[in-house]
Amino acid sequence: MLFNDGDYWECHEVLEPSWLETEGVEKHFLAGLILLAAALYKARCMKSDRGGRRNYAKALRHLALVPDHFGGVDVRELEARVHQALRTLTIHPRVPLLVEGTLERH
Repeated sequence: MLFNDGDYWECHEVLEPSWLETEGVEKHFLAGLILLAAALYKARCMKSDRGGRRNYAKALRHLALVPDHFGGVDVRELEARVHQALRTLTIHPRVPLLVEGTLERH
């Protein structure tokens, strides 16, 4: 997965066409994931802490409309991991996937 590999710009580019075609909760989920990737890209590649925080805040507004677990992802854990990664640049967050109702640890 591009996000897990730290390819945040590419993740954004790959998800955008799907986001454009979806509606409802799925659209908010994809928008949130795109904005989380953009937040990490801004903070890490563009060295813009402010840009990273702004995109993170936008992501949270979308993800607030998404259930805690959606599409096999622990959404709240993902938010927390990206928040931590924005504060500590040595942390490389991974999308927390749910495996049969439990969180897969990476």
